Formats: sequence, structure tokens, C-alpha cells
Amino acid sequence: MELGTRDRTGTPGTPGRTGTLGRRAFGALAGTSALGLALGGSGVGGAAGTSAGTRGPVPTGPPPGRPAADGVRHRVDVDRHSLLVDGRRLVLSAGETHPFRLPSPSLWRDVLEKTRAYGGTAVVAVLDRHQLWAGPGHDDLTGVRDLGLFLRLAAGAGLYVVLRPVPRPGADAEAWLSRVHAVAARHLYTRGTGTVLLYRTGVTAPEETARLRERLRADGLDLPLVHDGSPLAWGEVRGAADPAAVRRGRLDRLGAGPVVHTVAAFFGGTSWGWLPGPPAPGPVYDPTAPLDEARRPTERMAPVHQFGHLLRHVPDLARLEEAPGGGAGDDRLRVRRLANPDTGARFHLLANDSAEEVTSTVPLDGRKVPVTLPAGDARLLASGLPLGAGMKLAYATVQPMAVLSAGRQDIAVFAGRAGETAHVVLDCPSEPWPSRLDEEAAWAYDQGRLHVTAPLAAGRPVRVRVRGADSRRPLLLVLADDAASLRLWPYETPSGALLVQGPELLREAVVDGATLRLTGDTVDECPLEVWAPRGVTGVTWNGRPVRTTAGRAGSLRALHPLPGVREPELPALDDWRRRAENPESAPDHDDARWTVADRRTSASSTPVPGEQPVLFAEEYGFWHGDVWYRGRLLGAAGLEWVSLAHRAGPRGLVMAWLDGEPLGVHHTEGAGITTARFALPGKLRERLLAAPGTPVLAVLVRRTRDPEEGPGGADGRTAGGLVSAAFGGVSPEVRWRVRGQSAPDPVRGPLNTGGLYGEREGWHLPGHDDGGWEPVAAPRAEPRQGVAWYRTVFRLDVPPEVDASPALVLDGVSGSRVQVFLNGWNLGEYGEDGRGLVLPGGVLRTRAAANTLALAVLSDGSAAAAPGSARLVPRGVAAGGVPVTRVPAPGRSGA
Repeated sequence: MELGTRDRTGTPGTPGRTGTLGRRAFGALAGTSALGLALGGSGVGGAAGTSAGTRGPVPTGPPPGRPAADGVRHRVDVDRHSLLVDGRRLVLSAGETHPFRLPSPSLWRDVLEKTRAYGGTAVVAVLDRHQLWAGPGHDDLTGVRDLGLFLRLAAGAGLYVVLRPVPRPGADAEAWLSRVHAVAARHLYTRGTGTVLLYRTGVTAPEETARLRERLRADGLDLPLVHDGSPLAWGEVRGAADPAAVRRGRLDRLGAGPVVHTVAAFFGGTSWGWLPGPPAPGPVYDPTAPLDEARRPTERMAPVHQFGHLLRHVPDLARLEEAPGGGAGDDRLRVRRLANPDTGARFHLLANDSAEEVTSTVPLDGRKVPVTLPAGDARLLASGLPLGAGMKLAYATVQPMAVLSAGRQDIAVFAGRAGETAHVVLDCPSEPWPSRLDEEAAWAYDQGRLHVTAPLAAGRPVRVRVRGADSRRPLLLVLADDAASLRLWPYETPSGALLVQGPELLREAVVDGATLRLTGDTVDECPLEVWAPRGVTGVTWNGRPVRTTAGRAGSLRALHPLPGVREPELPALDDWRRRAENPESAPDHDDARWTVADRRTSASSTPVPGEQPVLFAEEYGFWHGDVWYRGRLLGAAGLEWVSLAHRAGPRGLVMAWLDGEPLGVHHTEGAGITTARFALPGKLRERLLAAPGTPVLAVLVRRTRDPEEGPGGADGRTAGGLVSAAFGGVSPEVRWRVRGQSAPDPVRGPLNTGGLYGEREGWHLPGHDDGGWEPVAAPRAEPRQGVAWYRTVFRLDVPPEVDASPALVLDGVSGSRVQVFLNGWNLGEYGEDGRGLVLPGGVLRTRAAANTLALAVLSDGSAAAAPGSARLVPRGVAAGGVPVTRVPAPGRSGA
């Protein structure tokens, strides 16, 4: 379904195109399913929307409450300003997450709770078919691919869900999509069975969207369909280079009609196993994500946090019109102005397009106010904004972050850069009584306005409490730089709003009688200050009572800091064992049970070279990872070189041997077909002339895939593996055989393993007997072309209340490709970007249990015989976290 719209009279609009719902049919639908949705409308109606059963525009007011699977039917509508949920305006601030790029389902809860804590109201669940499908018949939605569990956790975290399936073309794409829809249909917000609110699609053609609408209806998904032509727009920040780029991206779409403001990706995770990933070295899917692969905030999180809470706690932003006003004194500063027609609040969007910091005057509330904006940055300034029951903001040079009422006072939070001087001006017809709570603040009252100024301290908020002569409710001004804003946590409860200052993260706040029960994380020792709803006299933190005293700011302050956490002692990685691999390169290797590659036609879009058999790996059922080819050459006397056309992806490689002699290694960079040409060594050419026989050409192809490229072969996409072979000097006849991964791992799934000999023999699994392997000090790049395996076992003991994210760091493997397996789980290829490879909890055993670490090292033979090293380093630790459940990791012993 598409979002419904409203016409200029304030009644449900009837889009004027064939096949759309008429007024009577639309009313029947809304009456039976409690939805304000139209199946056919795609244009925005008149000046304002209406809620069900009302006339005139929906006014600005509090947003709908925290969503949940509450068993109550809900109505969803849209006008040209915002979503309308149960008659209330809602502006979504969403974080995009690829759930299955984190192979530890209990940690999905951590990512979702952080999405909510950092200001998000929705999660965009990207369901890429690559991550849930690995060949015909393999579309499992259980275990680490349990979509139903993810949707239940999202509802528990109080997040709406925007479903974004990416089916990709293919013969069984429809069956895959049906399974996704069947799960999603049990978690719809409109039915009160979950919080799935919207359906995002990339299709744009009218006939395609019409077919998808019919498909959603048939599958029981009464969801608004969001696409490029729908009333609800998609505002996305992707690949932001720095915090300034995040701010620019988020502010660009403000006021541009109903928009889902999205950060893509909020948490990108990793390309574990053979998931498609970016061409950058290492398995990190999106290094620009505000939440990194260790689930820790990066420098980009501050603007995400500030903007998300701004949308959640300043409802004036839900209904905006373009407003007139002058530009900045310096033309390098662009100014766009918006206004809320209900409240009179005005918002001024400033952007500095230049490469230099700009200081200029900007007209704010009839005055020219000096503002400084760094190069390439952006900022939202407000004027005329109500700050609770008693006061109004005249203007400010710092950006509002939240406005809320907690207990017997109103609170307004503003954010800016560390070191700049914040200037906040309040309209006060009668002189107020300010109270300085932090020494940096100063003020002056002049002509009905209170001017508050304060240099923003690094990492510490500056607070001023203002009592107005005309109001019994004081106003608390909180002025914070980016670092301090990340320790400020607005939160809504059924008993009222609250604000928490101090901890690293606030996950949940529950008012239980006179006690406020807080759950969250700390890293370092930190203060705790709470502005709570009325009647709250006591506080607990993670279940433990906190002794508090009444603060001057109308708060409850902890008498003692919340404790931090020590980094756990990480074990040494020693007692390694090594075994050389790649027996497939030997001329006498038994390949009788390999698949004969003799097909002449292919379902792939990649053309089959004339007079050659199909060599595409997918045609023979090998969909992911490494694949081996062995070709017997008839008539090879006089052979001078071998040329192999292949498609191996942006981080692929090709290794070749002839009769056991290494010919070389070719690394690929792009997604297209490339050619590797290998010259035969002189002695090998002489040997073939003297005794030609039937030499064997052995080729190992490592395939990687870009996220936008589908699996090949029978899936109807471009093929992977070898494409063709050519020879110099002579043209021998070649009889090919091919072998890739074995049967899919029943627990870890088919994406976990490829076609290396060690994978087929279980060398990556716990319990494998490596007693006969060679003892070595550490893994390293090999001085020979080929594959070698390294294994060790270590134990890590971390208390259950500590969330630790160690990373594996390897030295001495430069130039090689290292596939990392932890307890049998393929965590991806080790990168040379200095980040290390995070070992996720759940897969990592942290309660003194044994962990099996196995490395498959592919070397090109150019490395010197230098020593290597392997170690664990901390990538993040916090006291708190979420309960972590072990991810099953069966091994040779079945453990």
C-alpha cells in the first residue's frame, strides 16, 4: 500500500487515476483495518492533513508515544508535512541496520537499544537477499538469520521498523520475498502485533510499484509503501566523511515535506563469511557508520544524537513551511528559513559551502547576530521557539537539541562546538531571576530580554536556571558541546519525561512508584544527575540503589560517581600449530569425484566463450567463496603462457599452478571480467617439450562480491569464477573439473564456508585433531605460493555484567589474504587497515570457555621468512551491556 493523502478540504483525498480507491472504498478500508492508507494515491494533497474523524489541519502537538506490540490497532496517514500516527504528527529519525551482518542475535538488542538512545525513533531493517540466501533452496530465516527475533527486539526497544527487502533478481526471488513477508505480517504496527510501520522499496516505475502494492496486499502487509514517487520522501545520509557532513546531510531535507530522516548505515557490521562487502580491505561493511563494528560510537555520533533528539523532543519541526527572511552578511553562508504556522517557531538552516571558516551576521528575530560556522559545516538555529509553559526563545547561536518538562520545571538543551561562546536570548517581559549553576555562565537583562552567554566547556555542560516573574515553572538551560551532549539522555516514560546526565549510555528508565530504575552503560567513573518526573525520590542504576541528594538544578545527584570498568585481561595467543594445504595443486591429486565442467549453455548473463565449456562456478552449484579448477592439457608441448579470464570481484585473486609448479598470483580490483596472464618458467617449458604427457593446470579463484552485485549463474546475474582460458605457443585441448564448498553448515549456514581443502576437512572447526600439525610461534605470510592453516585455542574470562569487544591484530601477514574463523564461524577476511578484526560476543566465549581460532592464510610466495605475531587488543569495554547468549558452534566433537 501507499501512504494516503489529504485534499484541500481536509477530507480523505481520492487520487484521480484508474485503479485507485474511491472515497467510499477508502472509508471502508479505514473502518475495517484502522488505517488511513490509500492503495493508489501517490501525489501529496492540499495544504494540510487531517486526522481521522476531524476537520482542518492536524495541529502541532506531542508526538505519539513509544511504539510497542500493544495489541491495539493503529491508524497511519500522511500529509505534506509529516506522518500522522493515531492523529499525531511523527517525524521519523531512523538508523539503517543490516541485522545479519552481526552474527550474534543477542547483540542485535544492543544495537537497537543504542539506536533508540541516540535519538532514533525507527530502524531501517535492510534485508538483502544475499544475507538470507546462498543458493537455490537455502533461504533459512532462523538462527543468526532469525527475522522474527529481530522484529520482536525492535518492538521491545521502542522502535518503529521500516522494512527494506532487497530481493535481487533470480528464479526463486519471489519465494524468498514471500518468506520475508510472511514473517513481517506477524509484526505489523497497524494491527498492534509489532512495530513494522513502513515498507521501503527501490522500484520506481509505476507498473512495478503497482505490482508490489498488489503483492503486499496479497501477502497481508497493510503497510505504506515508500518509494521515490510516494508522498513520504527518503532523506538519507550515507558515507559521511566527518561530523560536519552528517550535519549537512541531516539538515538538507528538513522542511522538505514528510521525510524519513535516515543515517545509512547507523550500524554497518561486518561482511562475515562470504557476505558481499565493500572493496575496502577488511570485513568492515561501512567504516563511516556512527556505531562501529565493535558497537561503539564514533565521532559521527554527536550530530546523529543531537538531531535525533531534536526531532523527538521539539514537535514544532513536524509541521514546517518555507519562510521569508534575509540572507547572511557573507554570501558564503547559505540561509534557509522555515516556520511552524501553529507555534510561530522559526528555524534558520545555515550551511557553509566554502573551504574556510566563516564568521558573518545572520538576521535572527529582527537582529543581525554574529555566527561562526566551520568550513563545510551546517547548523540549525531557532527563534520564537516555546521552551515549555512559561518562556519563549528569542534566538540562540547554538542548536537546540531537546525541550522537555521534567518534574516541576522545563528544560531546554542546546549544543555547539567546544570553546565557542553560546548566546541564548529569552523573551521575558518582566525581569526574571537567573541562577548560575556553573561558573562559566553570565547574563544580562535588557529591554524585555534575558541574554545568557557561556563558553562551551569541553565535555561538561554549563547550566543556568531561570525563574520567570510570570511563571511558576523555572526553566533550566543546559548548554553542551558535542562531547557533553553525548552524556545527556532525554527519555520519555508514561509518568513523564526525564533527563539523565553522566553515563556513557542510558538504555531504559522505568518509574516504579517513588523509584526511578535506570539501566545503562558506563566506561569511566562518571557522575549521575537526574531530572525526574514528580514523586521520584530514589534512583537505582543497573539494579543497585544509588544514594542521591537534591541538586541546585532541581535534580537528584548521586553522592558518589558511578563506577567505571577495567579492561579485562586478554590472554596471549600462543601455542599455534601450522599445516600446509592446497593438495589440489599437485598433478597427482585425486579429482575423480570432482564435478566435470562440460556444460555448453548457461543461465547467466555472462556470455559463454565460443568453443569452450562453461566454467562459471555457480553453474555447478558453488555459490560462494573459493573454488578450485583442474584442467588436463592434451597437446601441451611448446606451451609458453596461460591466460585466464575470470570474474573474482573487487578483492578477488587467482592462483595458478602447472604440474605443481607455481605460475603466479593475480589480484583483482574491480567487479568486471579481468584477465591474468602467466608465463611458464623456462625449466617448465623445457620439461613439457621433453616429456609433454598430460600436465594439470590447477587454479584457485577467490571470489568476493560488491554489495550491489548479485550471486551469478542460475540466479540470472553475472557469473563468478573462471570465464575462459587461452594459451600461447600451442592450443591444447583442456578437460576441466571444478570443486567448491561442500554441503552447507546446518548451523552456521551456507555463507560460512568456501571451497578450501581445509574447510572441506573441518580444519576451521572446534575439536579438530591438530596434534600432528607443526608447532609454530605465530601465523605469518608464507614464503611459498599457496594456502597454510594456523590454529590455536585460548580462554577469556569476562564478568557477565561487562560488555567487552576484543579485536584480533596480526603482524607479519602483509600481502597475504587471511580468512579468520572463530569457533568455526567465518568472521571474514582480515584487513590491513589497522582496525583489527572484532570478535563478537556470543561467537566469542567469554566465561573462561575454550575458543578455537583458525586462520587460512593465502600467500603469493613473495614474503620473506620473517616472524609474525598475533594478539588480542581491546576495542571497547563497558559495564552494563545486554545479556549475551552463546551462538551455537558445533565442532568435530559435536560440542
